Formats: sequence, C-alpha cells, structure tokens
Amino acid sequence: MTIALSANTTWYLYNFRSGLIKALLARDERVVVIAPLDEYSARLERMGVEVIDLPMDNKGANPARDAMLLFAYIRLYRQLRPHLVLHNTIKPVIYGSLAARSLGVPFLNTITGLGTTFIREDWMTRVVERLYRISQRRASQVFFQNNDDLELFRHRRLVPQERVQCLPGSGVNLTHFSVKPSSQGEPCFLLIARLLRDKGICEFVEAARKIRRKYPRARFQLLGQLGVANRTAITREELESWLAEGVVEYLGETDDVRPFIAQAHCVVLPSYREGLPRSLLEAGAMGRPLITTDAPGCREVVQDGENGYLCRLKDAEDLAEKILAFLKLSFDERCKMGLLSREKVSGEFDETIVIERYLEAADRYRLSEKIA
Repeated sequence: MTIALSANTTWYLYNFRSGLIKALLARDERVVVIAPLDEYSARLERMGVEVIDLPMDNKGANPARDAMLLFAYIRLYRQLRPHLVLHNTIKPVIYGSLAARSLGVPFLNTITGLGTTFIREDWMTRVVERLYRISQRRASQVFFQNNDDLELFRHRRLVPQERVQCLPGSGVNLTHFSVKPSSQGEPCFLLIARLLRDKGICEFVEAARKIRRKYPRARFQLLGQLGVANRTAITREELESWLAEGVVEYLGETDDVRPFIAQAHCVVLPSYREGLPRSLLEAGAMGRPLITTDAPGCREVVQDGENGYLCRLKDAEDLAEKILAFLKLSFDERCKMGLLSREKVSGEFDETIVIERYLEAADRYRLSEKIA
C-alpha cells in the first residue's frame, strides 16, 4: 500500500513523524513524503522514504499561490495514486484534502495547531473556517492534539462530527528523551520555541526583568529560530536590545535540544495557544519542571502545583509570580516536581500511543478497502 505524508516542511515530518514513518516502513508500506525540500529531506530518504518536492508559501495568504498549490497537489496525487494520505500542518490539511477529495483518495488529517488565525480573530479567520469546513467534509479521520481545538471545530461545525479523535500530541520518544538529574547551580529557565510573540517571548523577557531584580544570578535563556516568516516574529533588533540589557541569553537554533534541557532547571513556555507543545513534552520526559500558560494545548502537560505551574495568558506579572514560586522550592522539591513531569509524560504522551492510533486508522482503511 502506498501511504503519503504531507506537511509544510520535511523538517516537520522528520522531527514529528519519524516514529510513525519507521513503523509504516516496518510493515513494508511504500512511504512517500510530499513537502518543500529542506536540509531534512536527505535524512528522510536515508530512512527509505521517497521525497517529492512541493513548494508552498507557508505563511502567505495569496489566493493565486494557494490555487497553484491546490493544482500541484491534484497533479501529484494523479501521478502517485496513493492508497492513503496523511496531511499535517495547515496548508496541506486544507489544500491537500481538497485535492484528495476531488480524486477520491482517502485521507487522514491532523490539526497540529490553529496558528495566529484563531488567536487574533478577524476576517481571515472566517475565510480559513470556510476552507476547513469544505476541505474536511470527506476526511476519513481528523485527529486533534488537544480537546480545546477539537471542541472549537465541533462547535463551529468545521469537521465531520463522527470522524474526529483526540491524540496526545505527536508524542515523545521516552528512550531518546531520558531523565537527566538536575544540578544545584544558579537557577536557569529555558524557553524553547520559534521567536514569535504568540509564544509568549515578550512576557518571558518582562518576567525575567522582574525576577532578576531580586535574583540577579538567575538565568533566562531563549532557544529557537529567529527571523521566522510570521507576522508575530520577534525582530533581530528587539533580541539584540534584550541581549545588550543582559536580561536574557540567546542560544541560537539546534537539532538536538537535549543538552540545553539537561542544563536547565525549569522549562518555560508562556504560549498563547498550541496544538500540544513538543518542547514541554521533551522537557517533561527529561524530568524538568514546567511553567506554561493555562491555554489550549499547554495546560494538558502541566498539573498545576505538581509537575509545574500554570500562569495566566499574556500576563508577565503572573508568570513572574510562578517563577518566584519555583525559586522558593527546595532542591528536593524541584527534583520531585521534575520526576512527576516524567511520570505524566510517560503515562499520557508516549510516542508509541500516537503511532498505534495512526496504524489503527490505516488498518481501518485497509479493511474497508477489502470489503469494498
């Protein structure tokens, strides 16, 4: 059976779907990846995957370019004739689905997050809602990564009510992200994300200012891509001003977050909305306490007061209060909190759970095809 996976980058598929791809290959499925080429394309090919380049304007809203993307999907699916397609990220979920639907190709979709369109609701939100409503009508299955997103789509009738299911995010590899004991050095708080305002970067910086007045040796670090093509992106000038002030450190980008999580005492993500943040899952798997917002996708990973703290959305003052609460804990209390993070992640967000659900969905399609 030929199974295609599509996303807006091969980076996404390599980092978030490698486990599923390996499981499909182990079942002797023909696996094809459809996405714009990047430095991760060769890594997927080395796994035994066929990679097809499909350029797309990931962040743009140009109708002509989106129409070209739709026609490109139609051409590819006609040539490839996949038995099943798994769409991930917004544009593949919308335009890949429209193409598959027009050709009678079965497809499973994963709503990996709603992006800025549903954070700042405006006329564009109405347009995107209509596109979701049309494109998802014939989906074999629509997976969500948190119940808030699922209920929002249900309430607005954007998806078939009987074909939705919630997954525990993309899961995390518990062997790869193993527990690393925390040190007793100066407290270090790490935020892992693309440098976007919607990730709560500005609130993190403002909270760091407040904390460092009382704890000047506390460290606040940013790890993630700068210069993202997004309307909420932090500018280089803003970052440089924070660095000159000494309020935060910038660690750049990395393919391996584990060494940075290992040297941190607490991982912070004051995001406005997420599908289910992989950075928190990975940090929790490594035994780190977590501080995040009481927001969709984020609150699922933290039991307030047990494995971390929840703070109010867009509230640097409350974020600072939660960081202060962590700083007041003893070393043993911090370690216990970190172990509870590991326990929660291993019990609820193991990657094997997610892979099994995808394979079950693929098997349901295989069975229905035989019956037909």
